[in-house]
Amino acid sequence: MTEGMKDPGGQIDAARRGEESAYRALYERYRPGVVRLLEAFGTLDFDEREDIVQDTFTRAFKSLSSLATPSSFEAWLYTIARNRAKSALAKRSSEDRTMADYVGGVLDTVPPFPESLMLEVDLAVVRDLIERLPPGPEKDTVQLFYVEGQLSAREIAEKLGVGKSAITMRLERFRARVKRELMLRVLAGKL
Repeated sequence: MTEGMKDPGGQIDAARRGEESAYRALYERYRPGVVRLLEAFGTLDFDEREDIVQDTFTRAFKSLSSLATPSSFEAWLYTIARNRAKSALAKRSSEDRTMADYVGGVLDTVPPFPESLMLEVDLAVVRDLIERLPPGPEKDTVQLFYVEGQLSAREIAEKLGVGKSAITMRLERFRARVKRELMLRVLAGKL
């Protein structure tokens, strides 16, 4: 194994000595791979992925002294990222179940809105969420599908130059966001 394979540019050893430039170099070198790994967890939104990326590198850099061999840094880093993603999804799932159980109990005791009024409230929530999305691929997709409403998921994929599965995933994430927002509003007594 060459020296470069053991420790790319001696950066791991330099980071162990606390050299800021080494931390920066490792971050820049391995961040794209960590992001790609987290994108495989399709239900994580952009903000969640960014939080996990930061958490992954923070944990890795704090524990760098426990890394036995520099050549295993990349695999070790990806393991940290994978575990952080699984923890985030498990936490979200637990929170969603708790919220659904609570909302179920609340909905059993609150009389329902008239259907026409609920539709207006739901549409207002969707419009508000679309407006609050940061500019980018997810907002473009949601606007094309829900606001303009003339294109299918496949047509949007062709227009944006991505696969249909990417469009479907973005729309599913947005629908989950709408569902969470509606539940939060019910809990807060705004609906």
